[in-house]
Amino acid sequence: MMHHLVSKVSKRAFSSVEALCRSASGSTILTNRYLYTISALPRKFENTKTIAIPSDFSIRGSLGFCRMMSFATGFTPLQPKPLESILDLDRARNKSAEELADIWDDYHLGRGHIGVSMKAKLYHLLEQRTADCRYFVVPLWKGSGYTTMFLQVQMPHMLFTGLEDYKARGTQAAPYFTATYYREFADSKDMVLIRGDVVFTSKLSDAEAKWLLETAQSFYLNDVRYKLVERFNKQTREFEFKDVLRALDMPVL
Repeated sequence: MMHHLVSKVSKRAFSSVEALCRSASGSTILTNRYLYTISALPRKFENTKTIAIPSDFSIRGSLGFCRMMSFATGFTPLQPKPLESILDLDRARNKSAEELADIWDDYHLGRGHIGVSMKAKLYHLLEQRTADCRYFVVPLWKGSGYTTMFLQVQMPHMLFTGLEDYKARGTQAAPYFTATYYREFADSKDMVLIRGDVVFTSKLSDAEAKWLLETAQSFYLNDVRYKLVERFNKQTREFEFKDVLRALDMPVL
C-alpha cells in the first residue's frame, strides 16, 4: 500500500544521500519549529472498551530539534518544515521516483526520524477520508498488553498522543509522534514523501512509530477498516474498541 515502507540501505541510494539532503546531521534536521494542535472533540471518556473523547481536548506542541514541548489551549495553524530545507529540490527533480524514495528512506534511517513514501493516488484518498473523519484510536502492543494511542489528522499532518496521558494530564498531555506529508512530487513522480518525528523516545521507539503510521493509514485506506473510523467519528455510541483489536488480530483483554 505504501511505497518502500521498509527502508533498505543500498549503496546506490546511500551515495546520493548527502548530495541531495541539505542537512548532514541529525542534530540540525529539525532546526525550524512546528506547531501542532489537537482541536476540540465531541464526547467524554467512558472506558478503553468503548472509547469516546472529551470536548475540551486541546493540545498545542512546539516541536524543535531538541524535542522540547510547550502547550496551550486553543487553535494554532500548523507550520511545517519546508521540504526545500531538507532536500535539494532541483537535484531531486532529476531522480526517478524509486531513487528518490530510496534516498528519502535511507537519509532518515537511524536518525531518530522516519522517512517513507506513498503513491499520490493513495494520498488523495487518505486526504479525502481524513477530512471527513479526523479522529481515531489505535492500540499499540507493548509487552503483554497494549497501550491506546489517540490520532488526530489535519492534513498534511498526523498527530499521535497517548490516550491515558490525556486522561491523566488533560490539555497538558504531550503528542508522542507527528507525521508530515509532502506533496511536491505528487504530480511529477506520483509520490508523496512522509516524514515522521518521534517526540518522546522514552515512550515510543522509531519502529513503534512507524508501525503506528502504517496501521493508522491502513484504517483510512482499507474500505473494511475505514467503516470503524466512520463509526468512531459519526456513530460514537455504536463504536466498540474490541472491533479495532480484532481487525489487528490482537486479543481482547
